[in-house]
Amino acid sequence: MLPGRNRESSDRFGRFTEWVARKMGTPGFLFGLTAFCLAWIAYNSWGPEELRFDSAALGFTALTLILSLQASYAAPLILLAQNRQDDRDRVQIEQDRQRSERNLNDTEYLAREVVALRLAMKDMASKDFIRQELRGLLEELEKDKDDVQR
Repeated sequence: MLPGRNRESSDRFGRFTEWVARKMGTPGFLFGLTAFCLAWIAYNSWGPEELRFDSAALGFTALTLILSLQASYAAPLILLAQNRQDDRDRVQIEQDRQRSERNLNDTEYLAREVVALRLAMKDMASKDFIRQELRGLLEELEKDKDDVQR
């Protein structure tokens, strides 16, 4: 047997169980099952006696066995589908946790960068400060020029 073949077969069966679980939970399935049971009971109650195959006098034994068989297979198939969904949910939760952790780390990094920028901005000279300094230098140059001219 090929190494990937068993996994593929298992996955195909898992998809089948999910399909069955999804279909069994629909109104269409319930209406179909009800119609099947009503047709079965009607045929075996009022159909031609020589063609009846399940006796009403015996409580429709064959119908009871068929419904029991259907229920005995339905429960494990639904459980398998739920287990697959639980596995997917577990993986999704882990991915969400990792994504949240990355987002938190990114947010903390950006917060540190913003604080660093604010500190750097405090140390930077403003336009008004530069203008004031330039005016002061200009005044000193003019004084020096006046002193040289005298």
